[in-house]
Amino acid sequence: MNPRLARVVDFLQSSDLAAAFATATIGALFATHAIRQLTGDAGLGAITTALCVIGAGMLVARRRELRLVEIMPTTLALLLVWLLASLLWGPSASETLAGWLQLAVPTFLAVVVAQFRDTIQTVRATGDVLRFLLSVSLGLEILSGILIDTPIPFLGIGGNLAVGGPIQGVFGTRTVLGVVTMIALITFLVEWRTRSVAPGVSIFSVSLAAVLGVFTDSPIVLVMAVIAGLATATLALVRRAPLRARSTLQRSIGGAVLVALLLAYVFRPPLVHWLNADPDSPARSRLWNAAIDLAQTRPVQGWGWVGTWPEYMSPYSYIRIITGRDHGSALNAWVDVLLQAGAVGVALLALLAGLALARAWMTATEKRSTIYTWTPLVLIVVLADSVVTSALLGGFGWFLLVVCSVSASKVRGWRRVLSERVDG
Repeated sequence: MNPRLARVVDFLQSSDLAAAFATATIGALFATHAIRQLTGDAGLGAITTALCVIGAGMLVARRRELRLVEIMPTTLALLLVWLLASLLWGPSASETLAGWLQLAVPTFLAVVVAQFRDTIQTVRATGDVLRFLLSVSLGLEILSGILIDTPIPFLGIGGNLAVGGPIQGVFGTRTVLGVVTMIALITFLVEWRTRSVAPGVSIFSVSLAAVLGVFTDSPIVLVMAVIAGLATATLALVRRAPLRARSTLQRSIGGAVLVALLLAYVFRPPLVHWLNADPDSPARSRLWNAAIDLAQTRPVQGWGWVGTWPEYMSPYSYIRIITGRDHGSALNAWVDVLLQAGAVGVALLALLAGLALARAWMTATEKRSTIYTWTPLVLIVVLADSVVTSALLGGFGWFLLVVCSVSASKVRGWRRVLSERVDG
């Protein structure tokens, strides 16, 4: 082999590059809003394209370490194929392809990270990125809200820290900041319990995320905090339960979750009203009703996948007219998938998320290390957020779903059984 090519291959195979790639990928996806505001779509596209090229090089250079059957879950592959197939019935092939890439790019990056970094390494990379971004967010909010008392419009910072919020940081909206703080709290607490970082760093990190979460001043964040807290307490209870009692306890928890979901559906009107950014406006429920009504005209295949809603395209322009607001999504990932990919898309997404959560939860209850609790708790936060935003369908939300899904399927599932049989 040519010496120069050999050096390139060695570099692509190095663990240092894998670590840097994971940190850069997570950083780019969590900082998407700030990057787009600073460099435009072209700059963001250049960054993600470069990461994809590097990731492809790593996959080729380290191909002997990979098992094709473990690359991604079957449900994920089927979902991506279904969304791409909507080229055949969607209103615009170019919009469908662009929307599909919104999922394909973070999917590819997540697969690369999941193949070459284990859970604790992913947690460390996520923790480092979120510590930096949340620190920058707090610094800019202090600068805008206290020191110069002036908004920073190009980043979407309103300068409301001095009056108690809401604040947005570098994430564009208070809801996104709230989701990030929940993910950060879980990550920082897992770091603390596993002693991955110094105690002082852990205390600072947890305090930082908690303060920013409070100043988002969002009821949605409060609900997610309650859900995350209940999930953490429940997982801790199951992990401490005797082995003979765990199956009964797991069934009881599953039943309680089903009852809670049923009650949430029955009492959805007051819940939606309370979760509205403007409590006096039923904007969110009106948006969901309009999207569901249109989805019923194409219940199986949907209107064709486009991701973020195009400005001048039916039925999205019609929904904007009905609601009187310039929505770029259904503010609910499931309603968005129902509208764009039909019942088939919803079923595939539900299978992907459900299997990932079930596998991650069972692994966390059986393994002693605290590191295994990160995957199910992050999935729960991301899925809870999917009910009130469409952030799951792209960016860091989709990345986390895919990373957790691939990791869970590698640890538990038919792929592991098949690999063990082949090795045996």
